[in-house]
Amino acid sequence: QVYEAVLESRAELMPWMIWIFPDYSIEDTRAWLKSRPEAWEQGTAYDFAIFDCQDGFFLGSCGLNHINRDDGFANLGYWVRTGRTRRGAATAAARLLVRFGFEELKLNRIEIVVATGNKASQRVAEKAGATREGVLRNRIVVRDKVYDAVMFSLIPHDLS
Repeated sequence: QVYEAVLESRAELMPWMIWIFPDYSIEDTRAWLKSRPEAWEQGTAYDFAIFDCQDGFFLGSCGLNHINRDDGFANLGYWVRTGRTRRGAATAAARLLVRFGFEELKLNRIEIVVATGNKASQRVAEKAGATREGVLRNRIVVRDKVYDAVMFSLIPHDLS
């Protein structure tokens, strides 16, 4: 289901996600899925699938990555397949992942870095309770194109 979701969403995801490209294949999906347990064991990334609670349909994924153990922060990312967006799945997943980051990983801060043009992802960050901190110039590079990014953050106090 992951590969089908990526194909369905390729046009919407490609401008913002470095891991999806025009010739994305089932082998790319398999390689990514195969790499997740090792990343989890090494503590470099914690990725979760997002499923519809009603019908069990695969919706997308969310994860914590770019984990900085010394300073206690990580990046939060998410995506939901095109046909199932605007229903709150990404927001719900982000909220759960934030709780996991603070309670299980003992992080001090979670960042969501979003290209300024990616309004949908910015809405998710806001609905998840993140604070908009400002715009970071030339912060994201996707396929050799440089974007300014909006920095959002959450800290443990935000959960109370």
